[in-house]
Amino acid sequence: MTTLEFKPQLFETLRNYSKKQFTTDLMAGIIVGIVALPLAIAFGIASGVTPEKGIITAIVAGLLISVLGGSKVQIGGPTGAFIIIIYGIIQQYGFEGLTIATLMAGVFLIMFGVLHLGTIIKYIPYPIIVGFTSGIALTIFTTQVKDLLGLTMASVPSDFIEKWIAYGGAFTTIDCWSAAVGVGSVALIALWPKLTGLLPRSSFLGKLPGSLIAIIVMTIVALLLKQYAGVTTIETIGDRFSISNQLPGATVPALSWETIKGLVSPAITIAILGAIESLLSATVADGVIGARHSSNTELIAQGVANLASPLFGGIPATGAIARTMTNINNGGRTPVAGIIHAVVLLLIFLFLMPLAQYIPMACLAGVLVIVSYGMSGWRSFASIMKNPKSDVIVLWVTFLLTVIFDLTIAIEVGLICACLLFMRRMAETTDVKVISDEIDPAEEESDFQLGNLEHLTIPEGVEVYEINGPYFFGAGNKFEEIMGALGHGRPKVRIIRMRKVPFVDSTGIHNLTNLCLMSQQEGIQVVLSGVNERVQAVLHKARFDELVGTDNICSHINLALERANELVERIEKLKE
Repeated sequence: MTTLEFKPQLFETLRNYSKKQFTTDLMAGIIVGIVALPLAIAFGIASGVTPEKGIITAIVAGLLISVLGGSKVQIGGPTGAFIIIIYGIIQQYGFEGLTIATLMAGVFLIMFGVLHLGTIIKYIPYPIIVGFTSGIALTIFTTQVKDLLGLTMASVPSDFIEKWIAYGGAFTTIDCWSAAVGVGSVALIALWPKLTGLLPRSSFLGKLPGSLIAIIVMTIVALLLKQYAGVTTIETIGDRFSISNQLPGATVPALSWETIKGLVSPAITIAILGAIESLLSATVADGVIGARHSSNTELIAQGVANLASPLFGGIPATGAIARTMTNINNGGRTPVAGIIHAVVLLLIFLFLMPLAQYIPMACLAGVLVIVSYGMSGWRSFASIMKNPKSDVIVLWVTFLLTVIFDLTIAIEVGLICACLLFMRRMAETTDVKVISDEIDPAEEESDFQLGNLEHLTIPEGVEVYEINGPYFFGAGNKFEEIMGALGHGRPKVRIIRMRKVPFVDSTGIHNLTNLCLMSQQEGIQVVLSGVNERVQAVLHKARFDELVGTDNICSHINLALERANELVERIEKLKE
């Protein structure tokens, strides 16, 4: 019976917590909170919700992920990976549908952790991760073109290709002031690390993120242009949204079976995406701080966070690699830093949120352009292009489906492609060869007895087949192909060597059973050789030993050849 693996790192670290560690965690938490602020606002707006919902998500989910998580340094909150799937759900089901989908995703994440699927999720093929991450990055960039350039458009199509066609038609409506703010924001964020490199390492200014600096600078610029130059075309958050700093009460949405059925697929997508991103972030963090996270505990914490966040009006959340690395780089080594980050965001929300109405939309678009560039992983994309064709196919299929259709379809089809290609590779690793005259002792390993070299010759009327690799559906057809290609009379005994078969599945047992039944119908005895204990246990459970006979399952080739001799002699006597 599987035991529940839930050991939050917070309670482990508090046992030996010190004042010195709290000082470093405090500084790291404050800095991460400041870094998370512009991202939370930008991710909220890009997802199709109000800016305060992004911050509420960072507060609620960030707090719970730090308190209950399996990583010491993980920082949770809204991320760019969810933007596309959230926007699509809102368009189809409204915000209430998003709330239900997020709650369902939370349940799925908890189930992943309870069922110990944390380690399995980490083995999702890398080309799929790069494919949909790059696709999300391109899609995010595409959604920000209107605000970045200040285009005048009645509506923006949801389809990727139609969106670019619409942009082309509205190109002449570019607002120069908005475009200057947007492009200026991109330039400032990109150059900020180089500018801070000239400052002393201890400088607090150097620790501030370029996105926050860009928002402060461009907001002041926009206010000055409006006040002294009469520029009123730069759209701000306040022009589009009504800003509130009131903490929402917990509300449970009305649930209907039809809505739940319709949201299963996007909810699973949210859960898988959240699991992948959080575990990837935790793994990267482990490599930096020399620790080891509990993947199943982390998944349960992510599930609880995604159950709580939508109840307070939030959106899906997961572990954020950039914020986690910021935490580490500034000295954060325990979950206390993540808790402080959530408290800092709460204080900003309560006392400074009304100021967000003056932030230019073009500036937030610039922030997301930088985020999309960071997500694009173009170097990883280019390196996979040099890999085998199967990896390239999975990469491009996932990427194009993410861009042209949606993330749900991309992940589903990408996983199917990866599974099919994996099965094909597994089938290729399993081969069946025929040994017709004698067995070369030089090729034998542990199951060969050097004292019985005289038994290497294969008796007349005996065929030896050797399976090399896992025995599953791919090997059954190879048996038929090889036997059909031999083109000579029927043998009296077939020896099937399985010393190099690490495992056998139900399909392999089915194929092996059919082979034995066909052989018996033709009057041919089947003898198994070199069956390991694991495979033998599976065969016994499937009652295969009753079909072939326990005497015909031999531990090594010497005994199998002796048994074959006995069977051949018995058949010859019966003929006489």
